[in-house]
Amino acid sequence: MKGKLNKKNVSNLVFAIFLILFFIPNTRGMMQIFLTRIFSFSPGIVQVEERAEVASFNWKLHGVNTESINFDTAEGKVVLINFWATWCPPCIAEMPSLQKLYNDYKDEVVFLFVTTDDDPELNKFMKNKKYYFPIYRSLSSRPKPFVNNPIPQTYLVDKKGNIVIDKSNAANWNSDKVRETIDQLLAEQ
Repeated sequence: MKGKLNKKNVSNLVFAIFLILFFIPNTRGMMQIFLTRIFSFSPGIVQVEERAEVASFNWKLHGVNTESINFDTAEGKVVLINFWATWCPPCIAEMPSLQKLYNDYKDEVVFLFVTTDDDPELNKFMKNKKYYFPIYRSLSSRPKPFVNNPIPQTYLVDKKGNIVIDKSNAANWNSDKVRETIDQLLAEQ
């Protein structure tokens, strides 16, 4: 049985290939994105008694591919805020699910994708990936609790300004759980 591959040898070979690809600088980012997508789950919902509240809606945002706004225009609405960057593998990993969510809820939910990336790199990224959600940059200090967070960091805010989802790192935003939560928040008065 010398020339035959068994399951153990195949799995060892696949593992070795993944390991090698992960340590090669040119493929490391792609591997991180791939693995993050595989292991991203729906974000958890913050318990009602533990929900933080948006301290202020006074936050000016420069629209990169849309009009500039003040966050106060989102007061009383359901809002999804995502802090991200084009160089961040977990950010890139969750973008397809965020784009799908945006496609279905763009007329009912305020989406704010906030970045610090430069325009040329950002425009190239958006064009190559075929994303068209609204991108902003902060023009003033972020209100609490949106200050000094790692990326990706995503918040789902209800109409009263309470944070229903507070998720660090990548997640599957196109899940039934997230959609049900958004539908419930939209139905609230």
